[in-house]
Amino acid sequence: MVDGVPMSGLVARAADPRAVIVAVHGGATSSTYFECPGHPELSLLRTAAAAGFTTIALDRPGYGASALYADEMADPDRRTALVYGAVDKILADDSPGAGLFLFAHSAGCELALRMVVDPRGADVVGVELAGSGLRYHPDALAIIEEATVTSRPAGLRDLLWQPTELYPPEVLTGALSAPGVGYESEVTANWARRDFPELASRVTVPVEFSVAEYEAVWESDSEAVDAVAALFRSSPAVRVNRMPGSGHNLSVGHTAGEYHARVLSFVDECLADVATNELEAG
Repeated sequence: MVDGVPMSGLVARAADPRAVIVAVHGGATSSTYFECPGHPELSLLRTAAAAGFTTIALDRPGYGASALYADEMADPDRRTALVYGAVDKILADDSPGAGLFLFAHSAGCELALRMVVDPRGADVVGVELAGSGLRYHPDALAIIEEATVTSRPAGLRDLLWQPTELYPPEVLTGALSAPGVGYESEVTANWARRDFPELASRVTVPVEFSVAEYEAVWESDSEAVDAVAALFRSSPAVRVNRMPGSGHNLSVGHTAGEYHARVLSFVDECLADVATNELEAG
């Protein structure tokens, strides 16, 4: 319970954590996205914990246990405070290691970047963003503009889950699906034209931006990806990670194991930078 709101999620603890990874899911799914039930080899939670990282996959505000409070989540500052409060309660007296690393997918990128630039984000060591961008594919835009909380237009599933051979059959059954949340329509409307550029300009930690080979929602050619990287003008490092043989939902496809390994390698680099900076600071 955080500020009177029940918060839920999944946690995989490391005995002596090197850092804490906070994973933020996208729209119309839940924290289960980062567990990929039935496929432990594809689970971010299991893989990261085995590598020495306590990993917290929270249900974003308005999802999971907080779904009954979704109408109270329009304020982004409130959403950010709830997630930080949940992380604090989960960790309690446990060591956070070297700090927090934010791992975000799709609509979760908005919340993750708000967490990074928030004053409570002083211990954030880096951030991974995937399934996002600045410009929608023209065909995708027409479909997304028709979507509402209660109605998913024809073609939306194909945007998110094609080619189907990139995913285990069980993933395509809808087992990872959850009802959307009302405030997300405003998040979607303002993301590319306003919030993504504004938030990215304030990020001062290393950033990895991952792009699936078969990304169908966002334009992902070199020009489009370079434009995203250029937003992070205050970041000390921006790395682009192109994932072959992958679709929009990177963490639950057949290549999720390789994807998570690459992200954890980036986390290692972030921790090495933290250690170097601490030595130089004396």
